[in-house]
This record gives sequence, C-alpha cells and structure tokens, in this order.
Amino acid sequence: MKFVKNLVPLATLILFLFSCRKESFTSSADAKLQTSVDTLHFDTVFTTAGSVSQYLKIINNNNKGIRLSSVRLGGGAASPFKINVDGVPGPQVGDVEVLASDSVYVRVTISINPNALNLAFIVRDSIEINYNGNRQFVQLDAFGQNAHFFRNRKITGSEAWNNDLPYVILGRLTVDTTATLTINKGCKIYMHADAPFIINGSLQVNGERYDSTKVLFTGDRLDEPYKNYPASYPGLIFTGSSKNNTINYAIIKNSYQGIAVIDPSASGTKLTLNETIIDNAYTNGLIGINTSVNARNVLISNCGQNLALGGGGTYDFKHCTVASYSNSFVQHKEPVFILTNYTVQGNTIVTAGLNASFTNCIFFGEQNGFVNNEVAIDIKGSQPPNINFNKVLWRMQAPPSATGITVTTPVNQLPLFDSINTANRFFNFRLKDNSPAKNTGINSGVTIDLDGNPRPVGLPDLGSYEKQ
Repeated sequence: MKFVKNLVPLATLILFLFSCRKESFTSSADAKLQTSVDTLHFDTVFTTAGSVSQYLKIINNNNKGIRLSSVRLGGGAASPFKINVDGVPGPQVGDVEVLASDSVYVRVTISINPNALNLAFIVRDSIEINYNGNRQFVQLDAFGQNAHFFRNRKITGSEAWNNDLPYVILGRLTVDTTATLTINKGCKIYMHADAPFIINGSLQVNGERYDSTKVLFTGDRLDEPYKNYPASYPGLIFTGSSKNNTINYAIIKNSYQGIAVIDPSASGTKLTLNETIIDNAYTNGLIGINTSVNARNVLISNCGQNLALGGGGTYDFKHCTVASYSNSFVQHKEPVFILTNYTVQGNTIVTAGLNASFTNCIFFGEQNGFVNNEVAIDIKGSQPPNINFNKVLWRMQAPPSATGITVTTPVNQLPLFDSINTANRFFNFRLKDNSPAKNTGINSGVTIDLDGNPRPVGLPDLGSYEKQ
C-alpha cells in the first residue's frame, strides 16, 4: 500500500515533466516537408461568383518540428486566390510551426473578376513555402468563365437567350404570365441552390441534336463532388397560368425535381417535350398534376421517383425510356411510373378525367431491387379512365386490368441496356444488339430517336434510342 501511495505522486511528476517539455525544432536544410498535393485544380468558376474552398496539407514526417518562415501567394494581394494557414489569413503568413509527425492545413479559395473573353480562360498562381533555406511550391490553377448573372429576375414581354455566355441564376428566375422566354441552341443554364426556374407564361427551348447545341439546365456547383449531386437546385416549374411550352433537345439534371407541370393549359398542350433527358433528380424527374404533356424520345433516369402523373389530365408519351438503378446518390425504392386520376385536398379526394397513351415505351428498374411493379396505377371514383399501353417493355408481375386500361402486347423482359455500372455511376440506356426491345414497336409517326438518328417506318425499337 505504501508503494502505491508513493507511485501516484511519481506518475504525476512524470506527466508534469512531459507536459513541460518544449518541442524540439530543427533548422537543418536536410529536413524536408511534404505537401498533400503538387497542384490544386479548381473546376470552372464563374466570374464574380467565387468558389468553394479546397485544402492542402503541409506535412512534417521528421522527428523534430520545423518552423516555416513564410507561406505566401506568389501573386500577393492581387492574386485571384486567397489562402488561410491554420486559421490565419494570407496572402502571406509567417512563423508557422509544424510539429514533428504533424501537419498544418492551408485553405485556398478563388474569386475571378470578369474580362472581355466569352470563352473559358485559365488563371494561375502558386503557393511558396519557405523554411530552413528551402523553398517548395504548390501550383494553383482554375478555369474562369464569364457569364450572364441574373438574381431574382422577372422576364416580361419577349426575351431570347443566345449561346454567347452561360447563364447563372441566383435567387429565382420568373417568366411573367404574358411573357415568352426563348432559349436558343447551345445555351447553358446554371442554377443556384435557392433558384427555382418558374414559368408563369411560356418557355420555348430550341436545342438541337449535337452535344454542343443541346440546352443544359444544371446546378452552378461545378466542383467535385458537388457537380453530380442531385437536389442542386429546385427545378423547372410550370405554374397554373403557364401555356404553350416546348422543350427540344434539352438536358435537365441534378435538380430537386426536374420538371413540375401544374393544371391544364388555357389552350393546347401545356408542355411538349421532344428529345430531352431528365436525369438524377432527387424526387420527381417529371411530375404532372391534372395537366397535359406530350413527350417524344424522352429519357427520365435515376430519379427518386422518375415519372408521376396525378390528378387526371391528358398525356401522350411515345418512345420514352423511364428507368432507375440505385446508386450512391439516389435509391430506387418507388415505381418508376405512378399514374392516378385524383388528388387529395385536405380530407377530400378530388378526381378528374384521365386520358393517357404510352406507345413504344420502356418502364424499368433494377432486376433485384425493391420494386416488383414499375408501373403503379391508382384510379378512384366512378368515371373510368382511358389509358392505353401499346407495345411497352416493363417490369410488371402482371399487367393492370382495371376498367378503362388497355394493354397491347407488352414485353416483360430485361431490356438489355448497353451499359449499366452503378458503382461508377455510368448509365448508357441505348440497347444491346440482342435486346428484346429491338424491332418490337409499331409505327407511331416518330421518325427520329433521342440522338436525332433515324427510326425505320416499320418495327422501330422501343424506348428513346434506336439501335443503329
């Protein structure tokens, strides 16, 4: 017991001595530091919009500490880059201690001023690290891009956007009830997280078949990994007053919901979608509420719920592929297509007429997933719908058989898409040579596919792509 009593103060003394020991530093030029990267690359940064931060570490693997005489930006205060070294802002930070077997963090941000160029441009600088007579450099580079910036913009009258610069939307963009916005081929629209694209009037999107001439809607975070995240912006919303909207050759991706269409149009079809891709939406790829939509060669892929048409309405879908596979961003737990003739308002079920035709389409999800029936139809009330599925390939245990639903020669087999790699998030929804969707369709008057390639007059392929 006496030994134990003596041991306690001895241990306390040892801890005290260790706590008082000063860190040993070396001034030898042979003691080298390492950096976690040689170069920091920033993806496209829109001028005046700034960027997110990136980090690098200055690592000391020596058994003694090293004092950094300075960590500085080569361009000084005029540099578009900014640094912060372990909480101390630059452009130059001195007397930084890096303890033995330890490291310090350097945070780097960038803000690029506009210039006269319409094309992307490169800005560069470097971080110089000085210690013990040594100098090390970490290179910095970023792609800058001028853009049209709109914050809480309301469009009145008629306005046309051309592909001279990207369009960056902050806050929101609203097309007024009497206005028409025309977006011409090749335009790229980047939406901030707080920026819905609201159409109270009319939207005309005039993309063309080539990648450079398609119209893109996506989020404004272009840095890894955020540039591929769903829910990057709210999406496109066609309100009750909207009318006569057409979207040709567009890509709408990474939104919270891709497209929402609400209520019937005062005249004609409310939304016509041709040769368009809606991908990686967090909730609905396309949702329609008692409205009218014509869709041709549309791919709706890998969304929380790809296609939802509720509350009745009028719909005509030809050669569309609606498909989902669980991946690191979105889990496929709901049918890819939900169709109803009612909405619930408070405690009241409100029904409406439903006329819907789906010709030469594919509705599919992963073979071993959560969903056995990829098409879910729910009809209420005494008025029967008019729903026609003609030549579709789908994943269904049994075809729907309620009054008012017609199913003609469905195919319930694996579609055999060209390439599906969920681990690498690579999805090619074109068809393999032996796909049962090949040469299975009927002539529906559609002469091209999603790529703009020709379809045969007789026996076209099912889905949005024609095997060439």
